[in-house]
Amino acid sequence: MKFNFKFLLITLFICSISIAQNKGTISGVLTDKESNNQSLPFANVLLKGTKISANTDIDGKYSLNVNPGNYTIIFSFVGYESVEQPVTVTAGQTVTVNQILSSGGYTLKDVVVKSTANKQKETALLLDQKNAVAFKSAIGAEEITRKGVNDVATAVSKVSGVSKQDDSGNVFVRGLGDRYNVTTLNGLPLPSNNPANKNILLDIFSTNIVDNIGISKTFEAQNYADFGGANIDISAKKFSGKPFLTFSVGTGANTNVLGQDHFYLQDGPSYSGFKTVGVPDAPLKPYNYTTSWDRQENKNVLNAFYALTGGRKFILNDESSIGTFVTASFSAKNKYTEGYSRGGITSDGDILSDFYRKAYKHSTTTTVMGTADYKINNKNSIFFTSLFLNSSDQDYSEYEGTNVNFDGGGATALDQITGFIKRGTFERTRLTVNQLTGKNKFNDQWNLNWGLGYSISNSAIPDRMQNSFVYAPNGTDFTFFTNSNINNHRFFQDLKEKEFAANIALSYNFNKKSNDDGYKGKVTFGYSGKMKKLDYTMQQFSFFPDRTTISFPKEDIHHVDNYLDEAHFGSSQSNRIHQLYNGNLDIHSAFANVQYSLTEKLSVILGARFEKLTQDVFYVTTTVPDGDNSNYSKFNILPSLISKYTLNEKQNLKFSASKTYTLPQFKEKVPILYEDVAQAYEGNPKLYPSTNYNFDLGWEYFPKSGELVSVTAFGKIIQNPINEMFLNSSSNDITYANTGKKATVAGIELEIRKDIFEIENENSLKTKLSFDANGSYLYTNQDLSNDKVNAENPFGANFTFTESKLTGASNFLANANISFLNEFSHDRDISATVSYSYFSDKLAVIGTSKVGNIVDKAVNKLDFILNTSLTKSLKLGLIYNNILNPTFKRVQEQGEVPGKSAVGDVLVTSYKAGSDLRLTLNYTF
Repeated sequence: MKFNFKFLLITLFICSISIAQNKGTISGVLTDKESNNQSLPFANVLLKGTKISANTDIDGKYSLNVNPGNYTIIFSFVGYESVEQPVTVTAGQTVTVNQILSSGGYTLKDVVVKSTANKQKETALLLDQKNAVAFKSAIGAEEITRKGVNDVATAVSKVSGVSKQDDSGNVFVRGLGDRYNVTTLNGLPLPSNNPANKNILLDIFSTNIVDNIGISKTFEAQNYADFGGANIDISAKKFSGKPFLTFSVGTGANTNVLGQDHFYLQDGPSYSGFKTVGVPDAPLKPYNYTTSWDRQENKNVLNAFYALTGGRKFILNDESSIGTFVTASFSAKNKYTEGYSRGGITSDGDILSDFYRKAYKHSTTTTVMGTADYKINNKNSIFFTSLFLNSSDQDYSEYEGTNVNFDGGGATALDQITGFIKRGTFERTRLTVNQLTGKNKFNDQWNLNWGLGYSISNSAIPDRMQNSFVYAPNGTDFTFFTNSNINNHRFFQDLKEKEFAANIALSYNFNKKSNDDGYKGKVTFGYSGKMKKLDYTMQQFSFFPDRTTISFPKEDIHHVDNYLDEAHFGSSQSNRIHQLYNGNLDIHSAFANVQYSLTEKLSVILGARFEKLTQDVFYVTTTVPDGDNSNYSKFNILPSLISKYTLNEKQNLKFSASKTYTLPQFKEKVPILYEDVAQAYEGNPKLYPSTNYNFDLGWEYFPKSGELVSVTAFGKIIQNPINEMFLNSSSNDITYANTGKKATVAGIELEIRKDIFEIENENSLKTKLSFDANGSYLYTNQDLSNDKVNAENPFGANFTFTESKLTGASNFLANANISFLNEFSHDRDISATVSYSYFSDKLAVIGTSKVGNIVDKAVNKLDFILNTSLTKSLKLGLIYNNILNPTFKRVQEQGEVPGKSAVGDVLVTSYKAGSDLRLTLNYTF
């Protein structure tokens, strides 16, 4: 028996050698023409007419062992043109077939692949958009680079129907602002970095962390339902290609800053934006602060950018690998603006607070992100993301002008209301995000996707200071203005937000197609939830120097440390204001989706989200010193329908309908007065959510790779919309209310991506001119109800108009880009892009008591981007932003008020942001 066993083993060994010698080998390397012929990992290699296939490894290599004969190899990758190559295999021989894949000429037909699309590329994202049943649009790293975009807010604004508010990371989707949008990272929520905002300001994210940014303007049941505009999902960058290490450095300047002989900032914050300024032990004495009350000149006025990025894949075995990507960056920018800053404008157009403002600004962003993509085997993978971000903003501003509340000396009435204010504000955000997401394929029918995320955000104003001055009784010198707490103060704010989120979705594919090309249906059900807790506290220390003993020449306005010392301040009065709120937002949802191909051309997704929502806030304010609550809880059933009809291989029709809601923000629900120099805001604890009904109908046409024509009509009905409005009082403070019963939104979007020409020479080198443009028209109308506001809130309303647009809504949005590319060799090229954007007038605040609406006026913006690869490793870039340097204006439309046409529009604010020049250098080792 033992002899027979050995004989069997020897026989099998000899047979295997014989079989192996009868086979031949096909091997080679696939490279990516769109990435300077770098290796293309995870592409598919298939012998036509067989089931013999392989995926390329991390170096783009593949190998197939086959019987001798003639074959046709199909090379394919999502977003690229598939290529067929004939090959003859001889027994015992190896034949080498290398192939370059390109997206050029690709017709965007579906291909069967066993790899994941490279979502950084425009062609792959367009193919994903074409094949999806749901409405999808995205911008990837490739397009971001081509358009010279440095931050996520600007990247998102390049998408159809999206605009960005200047000098802010706030974005508006289809004319709907911050409260209507949702921001996620890898599908999991991100906390806000500002008490006034629902979403984190997107301009604090540098684009070097981005693989792609998806913008979904239609609701799907697995997504968070606090939604009316778009779900903006940032996909963290994964490693792909060969191991690399890239160092980037950039420098530049703002033209407004270069035009100043001196550039000032407040004392205290560091250049890097990390320094923390604390409350002193005896904060009611102005001379106990470690930072000066006076401005400090800053000599470092150039903008700077540094980044170090690297990635590598570690092969564990034939099926298992870990791809790692790490990036660290720092940017610093300086700006200077000047223009009018006005408040308290009456119905007759009188300006109660009329200042000319000079503002010096310094902002920084430090980002460190690491990702690890662990492929356990062909059926299971885990993706880990860890992100740390520190952003800071310094704004030192000087206001000179008149205020009817000033009580200065002087011989004339104008002198008595003339004054000077200086205010320095330092804001800092620290954000830490850790996420773990996974994909598990049990078999061809059962799949599991899941994600866990925990984030901590600390948004603070570590130090804000203000001094106000009026003429002294002698009419020549100046003294402190001291009639209220805001005039001379130090302010400290801290908002801590912690959030845990979990998503899990189990999918089952059913009803297999007869042609073995997948399944007709898929059912998905799961859980989606988040638990957010936030704590806000603020302290303001106000000072009232003795004006009868303190006066100084005007130039000493910038040397007030000499007059707020112990000798001069003496026993002058001071006080402390302390306000706080604590809130929690808990969302627990079960959802279900059924996707089914009713015919070869018609597919539908039916979904429902069953959600328990709780939003509670407890607050202590100056007006409610004993504390109070504003609580809300509801169980929501939120249905959705999405359908796609394939007209032909290049055209789709899509339709969607859904029900969602819009929550008020915590700050909007707390009666704390937030005072700026010319305007004040106060929350309203009686706010409650809006209900949204959303509809979309779209046509998509994909002529060829990289080209798109789409038209989408959309509409919304918003019940109990939330808006900013003036309080019905002489203060002209702004508050928030459910201002009417219903708002109606309707619009149309158009997007075009077209290659004007493309020439490819015998060496496969391209010369290409392409164009893309998108635009949208938006109609919004809402009723304004005095009775409703009076009945539901502790304040009255007397709206100037009976109806209005939605706040934040622009009638027209447009973006256009024209790009030129010329490849000199596989390692050398040059590309240039001219980028234009426009948004029309945008409603900001609804008027009351015959005061007109506040409107942000239309703005045109033009940018130029030039990139060149000098060698395979060295790249240079030049960016010229805001070439037109338009004037940003906010006006009060008093001329629209019945009986006030002679008054006309009254300018509220105005400034020019200046143009930015930036030169960058990238070197890859």
